[in-house]
Amino acid sequence: MNKGVASLFLTSRAFLIGWALVLLFLFAQAFPVLLGVAQAAFTIAVFALIGDLFALYRIRQGISGQRSTLEKWSNGDENPVTITIRNHYPIDVSLRVLDELPEQFQKRDFSFQGSVAAGSAVQYPYAVRPLERGVYRYGAINVFASTRLGLVERRYALENAKEVAVYPSYLHLRRYELMAISDRLVMAGQKKVRRVAQQVEFDRIKDYVPGDDRRSVNQKATARRGRLMVNQYQDEKAQQVYALIDAGRTMKMPFNGLSLLDYAINAALVICDVAVRKGDRAGLMVFSKGVQAQLPAGRERGHMNKVLEKLYALRTDHAETDMDALYVAVKRNIPQRSLLLLFTNFETKNGLDRQLSRIQALAATHLVVVIFFLNTELEEDLRNTANDTAEVYVRTITERYLHEKRQVAKELERRGIASILTRPQDLSVNVINKYLEIKSRGLL
Repeated sequence: MNKGVASLFLTSRAFLIGWALVLLFLFAQAFPVLLGVAQAAFTIAVFALIGDLFALYRIRQGISGQRSTLEKWSNGDENPVTITIRNHYPIDVSLRVLDELPEQFQKRDFSFQGSVAAGSAVQYPYAVRPLERGVYRYGAINVFASTRLGLVERRYALENAKEVAVYPSYLHLRRYELMAISDRLVMAGQKKVRRVAQQVEFDRIKDYVPGDDRRSVNQKATARRGRLMVNQYQDEKAQQVYALIDAGRTMKMPFNGLSLLDYAINAALVICDVAVRKGDRAGLMVFSKGVQAQLPAGRERGHMNKVLEKLYALRTDHAETDMDALYVAVKRNIPQRSLLLLFTNFETKNGLDRQLSRIQALAATHLVVVIFFLNTELEEDLRNTANDTAEVYVRTITERYLHEKRQVAKELERRGIASILTRPQDLSVNVINKYLEIKSRGLL
């Protein structure tokens, strides 16, 4: 619990009493009989004010508090925060708690009101949803304490200048960890995919979790441990999975407050984690007018921390995308045939045509999946009825725009290149589905 700077404020009740006394003395000028009443009221008010001041300042640190939250926040997710205020006074006090949120939230009137009993504590929980990566700096927790008289408030400034780093959505990642371990593909909207025969080797004996194949139960280990144990197998050869993230201009567009780039970063973190848990090696490459960041594929202990830190540190100016630079980097740094998950966005078929030759060149030596986005806001607009000529015109343009998106997917399919056209909020689910389908069919 932190000590803080204290200061004094008169309350609105004190000002009302003051104005009432002024009016009473003014009336006493016209009606002298009221002078004694006014003087008595003034004396009572002064003693009440002194008593209130004494009650609040008799203890050097009457209020302490702290703000507790996660060590780092998850971008795009609800992150819990709790303010704990402790009362060291021997009396109950009323509280106004004003928390100075980081400037990124653009909220300056975030407050709570309540009371706390003598010698006890009270908590004020809330949640924050950051929409961009980086460092978020809190201001002070301003606590205004007052007694039942409510004539003055003593202000305490606590927990000033606390910093929290916002990382890619690691909370989002945890939603899929159980699925990656147990193969329960129906979770979170994933569809089941029939697995074809592959060369596998024994990996380890582990505890049974729902979804494991009961045919792999290890009878000896089960009898020895007294609980159900199963054999776990893995593919003989770990494959490489790379998330290629376009950090260019077309990924700057926001949906539900989060940019397409951050949706892609969150999904890349999830798919890298799932790939590592499935025994593959996961890597990264981020590009726009050039390659901004890359991480070789790996699956060793601590590799996911490297992925998280690399994505956290990513900064971009959303320049024009250069697929030539990506092709050169892939050719130079990824010699082994790999699964390349290309997170990008094509607004029109012409946009695809400008980049198609390089995507085809990548697909000649790697398995490429092109992932791009539907505009969900335009889809919402199509649900509204057009009431005049202008709205009909807008509706027609919107339908044409969405039709072009579907044409992009068909053109990629015609060229033999896999694609995912997805809503931003469904990105991670759809990418995991495609990865699991590729693994089950042995396409890589």
